[in-house]
Amino acid sequence: MESRILPDPSAVKEELIKKYPPKVAKKRGKAIVVNDPAEIPQVQANIRTIPGIITQRGCSYAGCKGVVLGPTRDIVNLVHGPIGCSFYAWLTRRNQTRPDGPEGENYMTYCFSTDMQEEHVVFGGEKKLKKAIQEAYDLFHPKAIGIFSTCPVGLIGDDIHAVAKEMREKLGDCNIFGFSCEGYKGVSQSAGHHIANNQVFKHVVGLDDTDKGGSFKINMLGEYNIGGDAFEIERLLDKCGITLVASFSGNSTIGQFENSHTADLNVIMCHRSINYMAEMMETKYGIPWMKVNFIGAEATAKSLRRIARYFEDDALMARVEEVIAEEMPAVSSVIEEIHPKTKGKLAMLFVGGSRAHHYQELFMELGMETLSAGYEFGHRDDYEGRRVIPNIKVDADSKNIEELKISADPEKYKPRKTEEELEKLKEAGLDIRDYDGMMPDMKKGSLVIDDISHYETEKLIELYKPDIFCAGIKEKYVVQKMGVPLKQLHSYDYGGPYAGFTGAINFYRDIDRMVNSRVWKLIQAPWEETSIELEADYVTQ
Repeated sequence: MESRILPDPSAVKEELIKKYPPKVAKKRGKAIVVNDPAEIPQVQANIRTIPGIITQRGCSYAGCKGVVLGPTRDIVNLVHGPIGCSFYAWLTRRNQTRPDGPEGENYMTYCFSTDMQEEHVVFGGEKKLKKAIQEAYDLFHPKAIGIFSTCPVGLIGDDIHAVAKEMREKLGDCNIFGFSCEGYKGVSQSAGHHIANNQVFKHVVGLDDTDKGGSFKINMLGEYNIGGDAFEIERLLDKCGITLVASFSGNSTIGQFENSHTADLNVIMCHRSINYMAEMMETKYGIPWMKVNFIGAEATAKSLRRIARYFEDDALMARVEEVIAEEMPAVSSVIEEIHPKTKGKLAMLFVGGSRAHHYQELFMELGMETLSAGYEFGHRDDYEGRRVIPNIKVDADSKNIEELKISADPEKYKPRKTEEELEKLKEAGLDIRDYDGMMPDMKKGSLVIDDISHYETEKLIELYKPDIFCAGIKEKYVVQKMGVPLKQLHSYDYGGPYAGFTGAINFYRDIDRMVNSRVWKLIQAPWEETSIELEADYVTQ
């Protein structure tokens, strides 16, 4: 395929912001940077979206209930608020689960809400919340009930934590806890992730000390089993002889959370949504953590090898190599078939907290180039690496989120490795407690854009004409009306799994179908059917 002449990225940046009023342009300019892996530029991230600009972001409630707690099958997730909030978070991410037999608990298919009405907003909703908890308990007798505050609850001051404590004492055998995750609590869904981490750690982790056996015990953090991703990762871990104690939180249970402190290593997939949990578990229980990536065949092989190296077991390392050797031929065969048709094509990714980084691996394996990428709820360390954390200014929004004061548990703290052993692993190339971020892996001259706006999305497509655009459901149909296929990476639409070796093959085939279909050239947006066109400039005075 002939290489295209691409526009100068600095000129593209100026084009993206030139229609904004001066103050807005100055602010957005800090969130759009031309990448240089040799000298990583600073990107503005995790600040409030400018009012009036349409972006991809969700709210704090979406991050807490929809992302972190949504995939847990045996917790009744009760939303305290209007029914619309609960309906919004009901199975929208396509999180899959696999109960233990037909009688196993699975409440994910239910939509639990207190269904607040105007009268409850005026006179308070705590009585209604207590009734809802009692009703859920009487119907299902769940092991746990989580309560999620929505915006009206925070505004009127309902104390969900006091209600949770009262009902927990009344019912006795049901763990009830609350999440003050009102939608306005932070700048994006990232705040909700943090809140979810804190409350699960406070109220659930560490309650079950049972040693359930198994070798090379790990927790998988930040894997949400969208489209069955966790099933594929679990298959590979089991094949290698690695025991998965708990997944936070794809295909998960309350019992796994309670027992997760018995693992010997935490591995993080989505750095943004759950790094808090890894750090707190290391401080309290002595479990080290490291960043992994099971998106992409080569990345999967690398992650399995790194886990094996951490345990320093020759038999495990040999078994991992056997598994990789068994899995890779099928991957290589499909790449050999598809690579000639995808090589040189151009991609853009604006999604999630780590997905815009991880999926670049898959496009690279197809010979495709990522021109531009960014996160909708990332922080600077997700872009530039954890080395910048000491220099990140804590703003007022971040201060709204409780910071737990964690110390070593006097009975359960047990360092899995000494500091000398961890240092030795680091010297051997195993990056414990670290993440380099997305930007070092992107090409020089690629555009990194945080919290991309709707206008910027359209302008970017117009200037670069990518072969595929990866984002979420809100952007999907507008992008496709511009004649560009959109791969929905929040819930995969009807696809997946995309993790592991089998997932990589699924992704290769889906991308091949999308970028090589001629239908996109035949699409004409409704507003292009007429020659009438209206344009306006923003007021700059």
